[in-house]
Amino acid sequence: MAKSRPGLSSVDNALQLVRLLAQHRALRLSEVSDLLGVAPSTAHRLLNSLRAQGFAEQETRNGPYRPGPVLREVGLASAGMDVRQVVRPALERLSARTGETVSLGVLEGRNIRFVDGIEGTQTVRVGNRTGVLIPAHCTAAGKAIMAVLSEVEFERRFAGRGLERRTPESISAWPELTRELTAIRKAGFAMNVEEGEKGVSAVGAAVCDVVGAPVASINVVLPSTRMPTKRVGRELAGMVLDAVADASAALREITR
Repeated sequence: MAKSRPGLSSVDNALQLVRLLAQHRALRLSEVSDLLGVAPSTAHRLLNSLRAQGFAEQETRNGPYRPGPVLREVGLASAGMDVRQVVRPALERLSARTGETVSLGVLEGRNIRFVDGIEGTQTVRVGNRTGVLIPAHCTAAGKAIMAVLSEVEFERRFAGRGLERRTPESISAWPELTRELTAIRKAGFAMNVEEGEKGVSAVGAAVCDVVGAPVASINVVLPSTRMPTKRVGRELAGMVLDAVADASAALREITR
C-alpha cells in the first residue's frame, strides 16, 4: 500500500497516483485517499488534474477512475509500439478485402485526425486520408469513437460546443447527433454519407483497449456512388468490425 509521507509535494502525490492507476486499473476516490494517505478533497483535486491532462478518466461522475489515454499510450510505448503499428495488419487485411481506401483515425480534441491509411485499388477512389483533420461529428471515424466515450470524457470534450456544418448533410443539431450516437452504440458501427465532404462516404467502428475505452477507429472510405444504400454500408460494416476485432485483440495482447 502506497502511503503518502509527510512533506511530499503535490507533484510527488500525483506521480504516486499515476503509478497506482497503472497498477490497479480502477480506483474510487475513497481508495485513492486511503492509498495516498491524503484527505478526500486532496485526492479529488489530484484526480481532476490527471483527468484534465489525459492521465485518468472516469466513465460516470460517481464511478471509478481508470488510466486515461496518455497512460495507455505510455503502455504501448513501453512495448516499443504505437497504435498505428498494432492496427496496421488489420488495416492491410481490410484493404485487401474491400479494395477501398481504409484509414485509422484518432480523436484530437473535438476533431478526428487520420494517422494511417492505405489507398484503394479502384480506378475511382478516395485518396489516402493520412494527416487530414476534420470535426469528429462529420465523420464515421469520429462518430464511432464519440458513441463509446465515457460520459465524463464526452462532456469534457463536447459539452456546450456548437456543431460545424461542412456540407448540407452534416449533423448540426445536438438532438439529432444524440439520436445518431445512440443508434451507433447499438449497431457497433457508424456510417457517414457526405457529412464531411460531398461525394465521399464511409463506414467506421471504434478500436477499444483492455478496459473498453476507445483509442482509435478503423474506417472504409469510398465514393458515395459505391455506397448508394444503407444495405451496402452494412455489408462493409461487417468487414470493418472483423478488422476492429483483430485490432482490439492485438491491442489487448500488447497492453495487458
